[in-house]
Amino acid sequence: MVKPTQLALSDAGEWLGDWHPLAEQLGSADGLLTLASVSSELQLPPVHDSESLERALRQYQARILLPLELPAIEAAHGHASRNELRELIALDQELQARPILQKFAAASRRVGQGQLQKLRPLRDQRFVKRYLHAVDTGLAHGWHTLVYGVTLEIYSLALRQGLLGYAHQTTRGFIYSAARMLQLSERQCRDLFESLCADLPQAVEELLRQRARAQAG
Repeated sequence: MVKPTQLALSDAGEWLGDWHPLAEQLGSADGLLTLASVSSELQLPPVHDSESLERALRQYQARILLPLELPAIEAAHGHASRNELRELIALDQELQARPILQKFAAASRRVGQGQLQKLRPLRDQRFVKRYLHAVDTGLAHGWHTLVYGVTLEIYSLALRQGLLGYAHQTTRGFIYSAARMLQLSERQCRDLFESLCADLPQAVEELLRQRARAQAG
């Protein structure tokens, strides 16, 4: 019999492959959002078993991850690559105006601003320093998704892999946080992860196609 939550879950590298350490370094959302906060914001019933956990995470994907977080990362990456600070600040302010993100704003800013501080010593990154100055002066908020996208560009990391890494790491974080409470086995957790992530590559490809069409137009 498999013991509940014998946490190979804690070995995220085994789950996510070589991308995981880099995703964690870049400040992914692992631990940023809680199931309780997501369920409350999306007005979902409390999570009490693997089925309700899957329903909650699919709602998170459909209403936050895919329409808001991944496009924000993609857009921030593009603004950084074109040195568009004004446009990045405008996007930062636009996210602040999204009601669905308000309960997560403080945590997002904490993670994002922490990562920006890590980037401060980079001598040749005036773009980062200007964005950090905008955050310090209250003109911008430093959302973690935007800082994640900027960081991908600064280190010349593949956008496609970065988007998938973020989505995988966030999904795994939710499952890990619920595993003990729900007494899920390792196999249940891995099966849930695979099910929730099955359509993510297609979603990322569509986002990148939209970007390509916008640039071509």
